[in-house]
Amino acid sequence: MLVLLGFAMIATFLYLVMSKRVVPVAALILVPLVFGLAAGGGLGLADDITKSIEDVAPTAALLFFAITFFGIMIDVGLFDPLIRAILRVVGHDPAKIVVGTALLATIVSLDGDGSTTFIIVTSAFLPIYLRLGMSPVVLTCVTATANGVLNTVPWGGSTARAAAALKVSPIDIFVPMIPAIAAGLIATLVFAHLLGRSERRRLGEVELRDGVLHKRGGAGQPAHTGDAAQAATAATSGTTPVALATGPSDGDGGAESGADALISSDGTINRPSARPRLLLLNLVLTLAVMTLLVEGTLEPAVLFFVAVAIALVLNFPRVAEQREQLQAHASSVVGVVGMVFAATVLTGVLSGSGMVEAMADWLVGVIPDSLGAHFPVITGLLSIPMTFFTSNDAFYFGMLPVLNETASHYGVTPLEMARASLVGQPLHQSSPIVASFLLLVGLAKVDLGDHHRRTIWRAVVVGLIMLTIGGLTLAFPL
Repeated sequence: MLVLLGFAMIATFLYLVMSKRVVPVAALILVPLVFGLAAGGGLGLADDITKSIEDVAPTAALLFFAITFFGIMIDVGLFDPLIRAILRVVGHDPAKIVVGTALLATIVSLDGDGSTTFIIVTSAFLPIYLRLGMSPVVLTCVTATANGVLNTVPWGGSTARAAAALKVSPIDIFVPMIPAIAAGLIATLVFAHLLGRSERRRLGEVELRDGVLHKRGGAGQPAHTGDAAQAATAATSGTTPVALATGPSDGDGGAESGADALISSDGTINRPSARPRLLLLNLVLTLAVMTLLVEGTLEPAVLFFVAVAIALVLNFPRVAEQREQLQAHASSVVGVVGMVFAATVLTGVLSGSGMVEAMADWLVGVIPDSLGAHFPVITGLLSIPMTFFTSNDAFYFGMLPVLNETASHYGVTPLEMARASLVGQPLHQSSPIVASFLLLVGLAKVDLGDHHRRTIWRAVVVGLIMLTIGGLTLAFPL
């Protein structure tokens, strides 16, 4: 009976989340309560949930302040010199431009927010792609994949969910996965370079002069920039040609004006909260935080408590400015932290009612013993398609706890299972059920089918590389 109730609870949760009938926070609370009461939990469920809250409180605190800290660092312009350097280096070489796109997406993804990354990257690079006649599909491909690889940072959505579901530290998940994540980034950059070379061969050597696109060594008269961009975009993406814009689309059919764009087409970064005179101090603070985070001297939550306080006082001496900064990142914080606390109801009911143990015992009985030791690899392989077709909430809160309990019978630890579960993220960020991804393709005016034809197999390869390197570096057993 517990096995049936457990699988029915997970199926109900998956259905409600995937069909968008209920927001994940509500589903994480209401569905477990109903099935927990049906399993005879009664008022004892409150104690199980309370214990689960105590287990994830340090993780929630870490996420709250880590998201705020990196949001502040982006707002004050810590990464702006690097962004400007990338824009200067790429010039008008398509191969360099695509690699620069991947690098910029990697840097901005450090704050764990996909929407921010996609807005900044499209603001910086989409005008260049259009003016050179490059395909915006290439931009969305490398941006989504790079963001997916970096969604595995401790304050990223996938790591936060895995940590909350299995009640482990996100730092303990992340640090052993650094070689695998680095391998994923390298693979993404290699794909970016190859895509850029393909664009270079298609376009030839081009240059920009006073808004006019010239193709060196080619016959005929120089084409007008808008015409060249429209023709190239239509040819490579299969979409209707669109008018050339100086910034990304606002999603309502218009284009963002150069004055309103975060990064203008000439490389100027419009950031009202920038603190260029404090750049060195902010850099020292960030490097110190990252060093202590990896070194493990201080508890991660305590470290970010202090870091946020210093960052606020250092960059915003006025109380009103400090309050504005906290409010600016409130939506990101509430979304992630609220989800983590809501998940304690699901994990508390699963463990307290005995459902997860009963389900795991059933799976142990049907899985051959020869595959038991390879459960991390099985989980990693499952995460690639499952996080594409379902939400992160559904996979990490619905499936991972059951897989983890089953794996425990073969000596596999929760940390090893959590690490392996992250390798599906490069593909997950191209899922049509991810809101920030829809923002990306909307800004770039890219057809979903065109994006997926260019991206899916590359993202799968990046995920498999991460899985292989993670196993070889002992983040989890192969």
